[in-house]
This record gives sequence, C-alpha cells and structure tokens, in this order.
Amino acid sequence: MNIIVSGSMAYDRIMAFPEYFADHILPDKIHMLNVCFQVDGVTEHFGGTAGNISYALRLMGKAATITATIGHDHRRYFKWLESNDIAVDGIKIIDKEFTAGAYITTDKADNQITGFNPGAMKFSSELDFDSLDPENTILIASPGNLDDMINYPRRCKEKSIRYIFDPGQALPVLQPEDLIDVITGSFLLIVNDYEFDLILNKTGLTREELLALADNTIITLGEHGSRIYRNGTETKIAPAAPRGVIDPTGCGDAYRGALLSGLASGLDLEESAKLGSICASFAVECHGTQVYTFTPEEFEDRRKSY
Repeated sequence: MNIIVSGSMAYDRIMAFPEYFADHILPDKIHMLNVCFQVDGVTEHFGGTAGNISYALRLMGKAATITATIGHDHRRYFKWLESNDIAVDGIKIIDKEFTAGAYITTDKADNQITGFNPGAMKFSSELDFDSLDPENTILIASPGNLDDMINYPRRCKEKSIRYIFDPGQALPVLQPEDLIDVITGSFLLIVNDYEFDLILNKTGLTREELLALADNTIITLGEHGSRIYRNGTETKIAPAAPRGVIDPTGCGDAYRGALLSGLASGLDLEESAKLGSICASFAVECHGTQVYTFTPEEFEDRRKSY
C-alpha cells in the first residue's frame, strides 16, 4: 500500500519565560502593546503534520511518501528524516522561503504566545496524481498548504483514490462549501471534538448530516479516547495508558500515523484506531513531536495491556 502524507514541514522553536506574562502587560495600555520577554533559551524540534505523521508511520514499520514543501533551511530536517529512514524525494524545496516555523513562548502559568510563519507552506507541493496507482494508494490530507488541502482530495475523487481528510488547525480559514465538498465521499474524516463542532458551526449542518458525508468519521477525545462513526453506529476506542503525561503536542499526529499503518496492513478501522491510541500514548510521554520512540517489543507489551 502506497501511503501519501500531504501536510506541512515545520521547525517548532519553543521558549520558556520564567515569569508571568500578566506581570508585564498593563491592561490600560493593551491598545499600544510594546513588551519584551527575555526567555531562558530556545529548543528546536522538527515538526509539521507531514513530518510528524511520517515519523509515527516509520516507528510502526511503514514507509510513506511525503508531499509537502520546505524552505532553503531544509538541510537539518532532511538529515533528521534520512537518519530515521524517511524518504525526502516528494518534498519540494522552495529556495526563496524559510521552512514554516512556529515560535512558541510559554510562561510559568503555561500561557502561550505563538508566532507562525508559513514560509514555504504558501506553495503547493505539486503532487503528480498520474503516477499513483488508485488500487494501492491511500492519501491523508492534513493541515498544510490550503490549496493542496482542498485540491488533493478532489483529485483523489477523480482518480478513485481512497483519502483521509484531516483539516485540524486549518479549519478557521477553510470555506464552508469547500469543507462540505471535500468531506463528501472521503474514506475518513478525522477531527477532535472541538474541530467537529467548528465544522458544524461553519457549515450549518446538523450532527447527523455531517456524519453522513464521509464513509467513516473519527472524533478524537484526548485522554478519553476516540469514537468511530459509520452507518449510523458509534464504536468507542479506549485510550491507551501512558507511563505519564508530559506533553500532548503531536499526539494527534502519532495517532494518525499508527492508524494509517494499520490500514496499510489490511486491518479494519477499529483495529487501526487502537494502534493509533497506543502510539499516541508513547507520544505524550515526551516533550516535542518527533522525540518519542519505542521498540516493536515495547509496543507489543503496551498493546497486550491495552
């Protein structure tokens, strides 16, 4: 099974402010804000939905083709991917742009101020659909270039390619008519509970109408597991227990990567979602996204106790 992962490649730069933002912001001067927060340092992580999902897939023993864009500062990221045996052939380099980057500052109360530069993500990855075998391909369209998020599912429908739509943090800027069109006929819509409600709000659909658009829908619920909806039925997927929760960032992408690995292995959606739950439990045990790891034996041990 050829797995195509469409999404973003990004550097996440995380900074810790050792005080409280509120102590340095004057409420009566909020209209003319001019502040500087001196941080304790910067840690950089490899991120982006395409990178994160492909990393989880590799841990699960599967290879994916990444279709995404990256900037002229790509060398460190490519070196990381290659060291993890993840192919970079499908990643388009945009020489005149930086790689997409999130700059996240967190204070003592876990309040965050984030700046995001889309950089290379503003450009299409220009996936060649004519080179794909419809019978043996599954594509996931995750947050990344907005045109790709809408156009790739449409091309999948034209080519009879099975696809998963994962709108995530791009939902606020996606148009209602595009959302309805792309979700309709998809093999799977996967969102968290907030995102599902946001789609309802944007489209004006009822819950039942939205659930009827895709062949299957998965709603993830964080520590409460996930739910599969198909043909008017609901299947509960329990969460897998981590050793401890350190950072939930990226656990959704871990879930998606392991879910894809199950589907590519011929498992049904329920068994694949269980793999997603187990993989996500490893992801929350570490700071950062492509940081967690496990051996096949460790995964199997957790699967047995799941």
